[in-house]
Parts: sequence; C-alpha cells; structure tokens
Amino acid sequence: MDKIIGFIGSGNMGQAMIGGIIKAELVLPQNIIVSDLNEDSLKAVTEKYGINITKDNKEVAKKADILVLSIKPNLYPIVINEIKDYIKENIIIVTIAAGKSLNSTEEAFGKKVKVVRVMPNTPALVGEGMSAACPNTMVSKEETKEIMMILESFGEAELVSERLMDVVTAVSGSAPAYVYMFIEAMADAAVLGGMPRNQAYKFASQTVLGSGKMVLETGMHPGALKDMVCSPGGTTIEAVAKLEEQGLRTAVISAMKSCIEKSKEMSK
Repeated sequence: MDKIIGFIGSGNMGQAMIGGIIKAELVLPQNIIVSDLNEDSLKAVTEKYGINITKDNKEVAKKADILVLSIKPNLYPIVINEIKDYIKENIIIVTIAAGKSLNSTEEAFGKKVKVVRVMPNTPALVGEGMSAACPNTMVSKEETKEIMMILESFGEAELVSERLMDVVTAVSGSAPAYVYMFIEAMADAAVLGGMPRNQAYKFASQTVLGSGKMVLETGMHPGALKDMVCSPGGTTIEAVAKLEEQGLRTAVISAMKSCIEKSKEMSK
C-alpha cells in the first residue's frame, strides 16, 4: 500500500492498529505519522515502531492519505474543527468512536468527505480483534478493500450496514467485558474448589479461547458443540441445567439489548 497513514491519538487502540499494520507490512514505518499531546505516549510509540511523531494534529492532517481518529468521542468535534481545513482532497477518514455516525462526521467536517465508520474491540491489542466497517458512498470498493486490509492486520473484520453498528457495539465492541466477567466467575469457582488463582485464570481463559476457536474453525452450531460435551447424566449437563435455571441466556440477551439501546442514544 503506497499511502501515508496518519493517526490522531496514540492510545491503546491506535497502537494496536499501528502494530498490526507494521507486522503485516502494509506500509513502511516511515509512512505512518502519529500526533498526540502526551509526549510520553509519543516517545513510547516511536521507540517501539519507528514511526513519525508530532504534537501537531494539523501536520498529520496535511500528510495523511488515510487518517484514523483514534481519540475519545467527546474530542471529535474539537479535533475535526482543528484539522478540517488542512486535510487532503481525497483523504479517507476512519472513525473508531462509538456513537459517531457517518452523517455526523461529514457534518463536523462541513463538506463531503470519504468516511469509514469502524467499531474495533480491545482484543486487537493481542492481534485478535473483531472489527466492523461501514464506508460512506464516497469511498470506492478499492479504498474499502484497503481499509479492510488494515483492520484484518490485527484480527478479523466484516463489512456491515450502518444500521447494525449499534448491534456490533453490543456483540463485539463492549462484549469483551462480559467475557472477562465470565472468565472471572469461572476462576472464582475454581478457587472455591481449591485451585490456585493464577492457574484458575489460565484454565478458564484458555477454555474460552479454545471454545471460540472451535466455533469459528468447525463451522458447527454452538448448540451442537455444547451437546458434544454433555454426556447423559454427567457433570456437564448438570452444570448446563443450573446455568439455564439461573437464567444465563436471558441475562446475556438482556444485557446486550441494554447495550444496543445505549448505543442508539449516543448516536442521536
């Protein structure tokens, strides 16, 4: 990819994306430029990846062919207002903030711009992210393909319609938190049974990782995989029955429904 990729913000998600891009050799490190007010963060990211850094957002805006706004949602209006008169004519703006619609980003720039709305998640930090992308009508198929290559450099990615972005927030963006709670609860139970804490976390975490991989790689229905573990009258079906009794499925669905509604509120 013969383009300059710019990042405004060098936080965890920005660094996860930079790491993936460099590891996949999509562009050379010198073709990446990052701005941030945090000098320590900038120093760390350039020492780790050998990329260009600056404290000037406008400098990034002037140079970037693809610009990732890896900042908090509340900073979007401020930063966009600062850079909107300095961006290249054919720049592709990538947003990664919850609640920022394509239309709201276009309105903030005050003109028609190429925008790809992206919802990544924190497992991107270990190269196992799940990202959703939604380009506006100005982004070409070839340009969309380039953005997807970037997203797939730190995990998996899917194109979705914008109306599904609130659902994406619930099923992947916010979902690591639910999974961590499940892992923690499993580990607590293992500790209650006498297992050392560190060992309990390893058993629980690897089991979740492996179970997800089985769904993805076998293509089997999760219910069928569950049935394979449940022997008649055995320990697993006993545990499954208790989970059903306690309303595990209802709790998860209810939580995700609330997450979707909150995401819709933030998008207004």
